[in-house]
Amino acid sequence: MSGQDDSLHIDVPVELDEVNVVFSVASLSFEGDMPAVLLHAGLALADAAEWQVQPHVVIVFHTNAGHATLDDPTYNANRHVATGNPYKAVIVELARKGAQVELCGATANAMGWGNADLIPGIKINRNAMARLVQRGYVKISES
Repeated sequence: MSGQDDSLHIDVPVELDEVNVVFSVASLSFEGDMPAVLLHAGLALADAAEWQVQPHVVIVFHTNAGHATLDDPTYNANRHVATGNPYKAVIVELARKGAQVELCGATANAMGWGNADLIPGIKINRNAMARLVQRGYVKISES
């Protein structure tokens, strides 16, 4: 030990009056075994709670990441596994904390998925590209 303080010191503090963020998730990248978007959305929600502001956090899964929104039977059939959707519990918890989780309608249509194939509470939007340019949101692409 050098005798120096090894604790984390925040050099650039950030506190926002509002949190308006939409995550564009076309493919899954990982922090360990967890899709990074789920970790990052959780951080945005935790920050909003700390700042005591209403979060407007939207996670839009599309293209090669759409399967993350599927219920267990549909996930198993789509991914050729018998484990169920490993991301379901985290997605449900993020939604409980205020995130809106969506699936691109164009992706759902291309894959033959309907609302009944999704984790309960997930919404289908018209298409990801239209959703991602809505006014007032900052787009974060997870790849």
